[in-house]
Order: sequence, then structure tokens, then C-alpha cells
Amino acid sequence: MNVLVLGSGGREHALTWALAKSSHIGELYVAPGNGGTAAIAKNVPLDILDAEAIIGFSRDNDIELVVVGPEAPLVEGVAEKVRHAGFAVFGPDAQGAQLEGSKSFSKEFMLAHDLPTARYKKCTSEQEAMAYLDEVGAPIVVKADGLAAGKGVIVADCLEDAQEAVRDCFAGDFGEAGSIVVIEEMLEGPECSMLAYLAGGKALCMPCAQDHKRAYDGDRGPNTGGMGVYSPVPCVTPELEAQMQGIMQKAAAATAEDFEAAYTGVLYGGFMLTPEGPKLLEFNARFGDPETQVVMPRMKSDAVEVFKAVAENRMGDIDLQWSDKCAVCVVLASEGYPGSYEKGKVILGIEEAEALEGVTVFHAGTAFNADEELVTNGGRVLNIVALADTFEDARELAYEACDKINFEGKQLRRDIALRALKG
Repeated sequence: MNVLVLGSGGREHALTWALAKSSHIGELYVAPGNGGTAAIAKNVPLDILDAEAIIGFSRDNDIELVVVGPEAPLVEGVAEKVRHAGFAVFGPDAQGAQLEGSKSFSKEFMLAHDLPTARYKKCTSEQEAMAYLDEVGAPIVVKADGLAAGKGVIVADCLEDAQEAVRDCFAGDFGEAGSIVVIEEMLEGPECSMLAYLAGGKALCMPCAQDHKRAYDGDRGPNTGGMGVYSPVPCVTPELEAQMQGIMQKAAAATAEDFEAAYTGVLYGGFMLTPEGPKLLEFNARFGDPETQVVMPRMKSDAVEVFKAVAENRMGDIDLQWSDKCAVCVVLASEGYPGSYEKGKVILGIEEAEALEGVTVFHAGTAFNADEELVTNGGRVLNIVALADTFEDARELAYEACDKINFEGKQLRRDIALRALKG
């Protein structure tokens, strides 16, 4: 089976890696891909927002399955256009993708279907937002309504920080994404995520993962797209996991009730484990990044079989099997991330890192320069993933691998998965 993956990040490398292991795979293409996907698939220079170009390529290359990685093409309706052209597509239509594309749409969906979440207010002007902040005070969470590459969420401990966040949103710091602002009650408790395959109003849930959003050790600094992650999550008891699965099943059923077209793909539930039980922070309409980088290595089932069955609404044909091993992913980032950073720094040591048993390096922001050297090409550069029988061993292995890789300005957190050791 010939398969096309859309995207260029660490998530897409992890998905490509999983698909490449399938006994069903024929030609495997990634558009546009990165330095890591080039080693296991054919990178092709397609614009992932250009549905007609994707359809033309798929026809010319006998593509039987298109896997949409990032959120932008989903929100733009690429999945439905390619699906309507007769191809099996793993990814929801634009309406379903609004669960991520608009935080206010997502909150309204949650409330309409009695899904537990934080109290909130949608604000369409700076004046309205400031008045609401004066009313509710801090701590509070300020969110740009639209897509902001994981950076449009500001957790404000004091009123001044919240007011500054509102000003930044309406001043255009997050582009059009900040033209509407959602102000949300700050929930207390550990945060974790649960991904689920969705089709036909049914969900098949994956193991939990716990991301580290802040840039620096000790959960300090600005929010990022994620600096590291681990799976499973020891603090998620079987009872909590069952509650989260129930919420995801309820959300899946609601998509079948609300949306014109079946939601086929992945739904990401971001949860806060509050004293009152799990509550939803957000939905994403695709695999999480970097959560995918620890979930895919733990999935023992054939990725081509699973993704094709989801795309064709054959959930009953899926038999999900998971490894009991602990997975730890540490992100190596460019100096200055999530702010401004330089590209083009030569990367050394990946082969030495991958020579360690249990280590896989997923490329997130890499490319080749004119001299065919592997260089940095993004804020998050590499995802170093280690699998072991215990979190202690997985952490040790991951950081041993990190120390073998070098590029100018390499930035990383040294406390990824420390909380997993505490249970």
C-alpha cells in the first residue's frame, strides 16, 4: 500500500517511522518531510495546504492512504477535499478540526455535551477582556482563540500578567489567532493527555502521556510546543483512566451527533486531574507533538492497518496492543526557543545516540544544507526517545543519548519525567 504523510515535524517522523515498520507498506512518501524522514521514506516538495496538488500527487503515485499530521491543513479543509476526491484520509474534516481551530468553538462543544471543563468567557475586544479580568481576578488563563503553534496559552499568576497577555493577543502577537480571546478559570492538579482514534462516533483510547510545556527546568519560563514527554503516567490510576476514557467516548459520540461528516482520525484530549476529577483543558484534532513520539513506539499494532481502518470507519477491525515499557522523550531545541532562534547549525552525534539499545531519534526541525550536512531548521530540533522497563532506566538512557548529540546552542530540560519517578 502506498502511503502519503503530510507534515515536517517530530510527530510526522514518528508516524512515518511507525508506518514504515508495517508489512503492508509499499512506497512511503512524506510532504515535505525533514532530515529524519528522508532516511525511511521519500520526501516530496508538496504544499500541504494545497489540496489540489496533494490530490494530483496521490493520483500519479497510486496513493491508497493519506495521513494528515499537523492541524493547519485540517482546519483549512484539506482532509475533506482529498477524501472527496476518492482517497482514504486519516484526519477529520474542517468542521471537526474546529475543535482545535477555535478554542471558543471547542468550549461550546464541551458545555453543550456536558463534558467537564473550566469556566470561561469568550471576549471579542480588549475592553471586554479587561473588564472580565477585573471581575474575576487572578490566577487565570488567557488563550488566543485560533491556532498559535502551541504558544497562544498564557497562565497568569497575577492580574498584571493576565492584562499583558490580553494586550499582546489583541495587538497581533499571535496574528489572527488572537483576534478573539478565551479567558478561563485556572484548574489545579497534574496535567496529562489522552489520545483516541475516532471513527463513526466511537473512540479507541491510547495510553496517557504527560507533556512538559514550560521552556526551563522546574516548569519555569514561557510555554512551548512541548520540551519532553513520557508514557505511561504513574499518577493516572485505573479509576482515573476509566473516567478519562469515558469522557473521550462521550466526546466521540457527540461528534457523530453534531458534525455533518464522520470524524475520522485522532482526537487529543488535554486533561487536568483536579480534586473533583478529570477536566478537559482542550481538544486537538490530531496527534499531539511530542506525545506521538512516546505513544507510537509503545504501539505494537500495525500502524497501516490501524490508520486505514480508522480512515474507512472500520473500528471493529482494530486490535490495539501496547508495550508495557516506559517511554521518555527529551526535546533538543535551538537556543532562544520559543522566542527567536537561528537555523543552520550543524548537528553531530545522532548515529552514536541511536547506537544505544532502546533509543530512537525523531527529527523535528532538521534539513540538509548545500554541503549535505544535517543542520537545525526549527525551534524544536530533535526528539530523543528511550524505551526501558523502568522510568529510571528510560530517563538515564534518554539523557545519555542527548549528551552524544551536539549542535551550537543546544537547549534542553534536564528534569523530563522526574515526576514519573515519584508515582
